[in-house]
Amino acid sequence: MGIAVNPLALDFMQRALVAALLVGLAAPAVGVFLVQRRMALMGDGIGHIALTGVALGFLLGTAPVLTAVVVATIGAVVIELVRQSGRTSGDVALALMFYGGIAGGVLLIGLSSDGTNANLLAYLFGSLTSVSPTDVVVISALSGVLLLTVAVVGRELFAVCHDEEYARVAGLPVRTLNILLAVMAAVTVTVAMRVVGLLLVSALMVVPVATAQQLVRGFRATVLVALGSGVLASLSGVIGSYYADTAPGAMIVVVALGFFLLASTAGVVVRRRRPVPA
Repeated sequence: MGIAVNPLALDFMQRALVAALLVGLAAPAVGVFLVQRRMALMGDGIGHIALTGVALGFLLGTAPVLTAVVVATIGAVVIELVRQSGRTSGDVALALMFYGGIAGGVLLIGLSSDGTNANLLAYLFGSLTSVSPTDVVVISALSGVLLLTVAVVGRELFAVCHDEEYARVAGLPVRTLNILLAVMAAVTVTVAMRVVGLLLVSALMVVPVATAQQLVRGFRATVLVALGSGVLASLSGVIGSYYADTAPGAMIVVVALGFFLLASTAGVVVRRRRPVPA
């Protein structure tokens, strides 16, 4: 990859930047609800389940993205139903996702003749050249559905994540909304895996939200700042990975963490300068 070439003139970089823009919007938009619900690692657990879906795609000779969407969605819904049953706590449910997903993925990859290391690494850590025109279409469609869903039922999802018992008393369909959130998280993971990678996608769902919380208060302001931080981190990470010749997922997460450190420092300075009430 020659670094002298303008990255914007390359077709694969144009596709990667469009995908990064969409992922930078969708991931924090869903992640804000997971953070509010204190299940920030849910995206990581779903990523492990999606790994099983990718490996199944290799094994069956079909598109790994499609099998990842199906397997991740089924796994997320099952785990949410297990959590709602009251017999398993949220952290134990997440542990089941971690262990089952990684074990299933490794097992199926071992059985597959097409699951080469290069192919697998592209899904685990992202790859600039792996984003095809078809991927851009799929990412655009799914990201649009995710953002539209947040716009339509965002208030209801926030109410459930903030206080599930109050939401139930208020007459909201808590069970349905919880399952919807699980499906949204699964779709977000599979949408972002081409750019960020399955092992790092959870960071893009959580870190921009944590960054926003250092700077603003209120749900709407947090969402807007998180979206802005996610987009900047995604675009900057993709461009940086092109020049550094590294996996985009790692660069995106490093940039996002850098934004968090800057926001955290700025937040401390602002709070110290606020006048103490008499």
